[in-house]
Amino acid sequence: MDSLKRTKVIDALSAKAGQKILVKGWVRTRRGNKSVGFIALNDGSTIKNIQIVVDFEKIAEDSLKGITTGACIAAEGLLVESQGQGQSVEIQAEKIELYGTADPETYPLQKKGHTMEYLRGIAHLRPRTNTFSAVLRIRHNMAYAIHTYFHEHGYFYFHTPIITASDCEGAGQMFQVTTKNLYDLKKDENGSIDYRDDFFGKQASLTVSGQLEGELGATALGAIYTFGPTFRAENSNTPRHLAEFWMIEPEIAFMDKAELMDLEEDFVKYCVRWALEHCADDLEFLNNMIDKGLIERLKSVVNTEFVRLPYTEGINILQEAIKNGKKFEFPCNWGDDLSSEHERYLVEEHFKRPVIMTDYPREIKAFYMKINEDKKTVQGTDVLFPQIGEIIGGSVREENYEKLMNEIEVRNIPMKDMWWYLDTRRFGSCPHAGFGLGFERLMLFVTGMQNIRDVIPFPRTPNNAEF
Repeated sequence: MDSLKRTKVIDALSAKAGQKILVKGWVRTRRGNKSVGFIALNDGSTIKNIQIVVDFEKIAEDSLKGITTGACIAAEGLLVESQGQGQSVEIQAEKIELYGTADPETYPLQKKGHTMEYLRGIAHLRPRTNTFSAVLRIRHNMAYAIHTYFHEHGYFYFHTPIITASDCEGAGQMFQVTTKNLYDLKKDENGSIDYRDDFFGKQASLTVSGQLEGELGATALGAIYTFGPTFRAENSNTPRHLAEFWMIEPEIAFMDKAELMDLEEDFVKYCVRWALEHCADDLEFLNNMIDKGLIERLKSVVNTEFVRLPYTEGINILQEAIKNGKKFEFPCNWGDDLSSEHERYLVEEHFKRPVIMTDYPREIKAFYMKINEDKKTVQGTDVLFPQIGEIIGGSVREENYEKLMNEIEVRNIPMKDMWWYLDTRRFGSCPHAGFGLGFERLMLFVTGMQNIRDVIPFPRTPNNAEF
């Protein structure tokens, strides 16, 4: 059978009828009558199946007994114009080879609707469903779009460490990395764990962000971006949180707040536009099956200008809404960190378009953000999206050594292992800015999926490290 070169289903569906063809893949469905059988085959290259027509006079029906939903087969035959609805071409089978069976009694993905919760329990098989194969193809395209955008704009892909001794956010919610025997931990005279005999000779953790090291890259290469896994040991069982997720973090020398907001808007629009142009079939499927307003929402983001909104103005709008009867679960006074409900009200109800919120209170933002002249606010720039809330968190970074050290001391941030970061402010310091975009948050928006666990192949969450 392998005398013919395999054709992917996506290519077979657009090929000219009248040629011999070989396809390989997994059976979605099989049906038929006494004289003819129909097999819907999918190989993951497209959301669409190709139909294989089996004439039982040419291929004995008994030889097809193992061909059930989930089985893996190769099929060779003539590509012809389809007589049925839903496809332009089909294959008249001449040979079929069964690679692997899938017992109908035990195969978990039979032809019926499965809940997302059920599919999370079989994450090793859920990529074979239409929904998850669509999501994963879009995920690939989004990753490709991100690399393409930054490459075309002169950024350098900068690999920051996954194992680190620094906590970028100062939150302390980090996974420790150690080779020590946890059943026999050696303590020092103060009763603290002695890390001198550990692999790195000091306490080490999985990174929560590549930003600090990314800033080092920006002060040498001008404009860099990171795109890699990050980790938070945060006990959050919400549809918006993962313990392991991917982050995109550009850092750019000589960039001010206005330029940063322009970059954030241009970048996210580029990614959404890429999805609309390169993932049309998958988006159409998700629009029909998951979120009826998906494509319209994606187009609206691409075609509208984002609002630039100072935090103080945002608070005033929210408080006015409360006066007019709007109910929020959480308070929103000046100085409060806005919750998702507040962000979504501004985006979905008040402005009806994405918002870039700026100039947040100093106390609720990270130590490295540049302080404004009012001494009360910092030059943060968070992009707020419909359905999601915050999708990007960015800021101009504080480049002044004395001001940065003062903020570190006021907040009691342990900086003994971060002398290298402070050196960027001592030796040739420059104005610079950057942002962080959670890749899975972008994926939630682009796919219309409701839970962040459903846009990554194998989610890591509290009490869940399967597969």
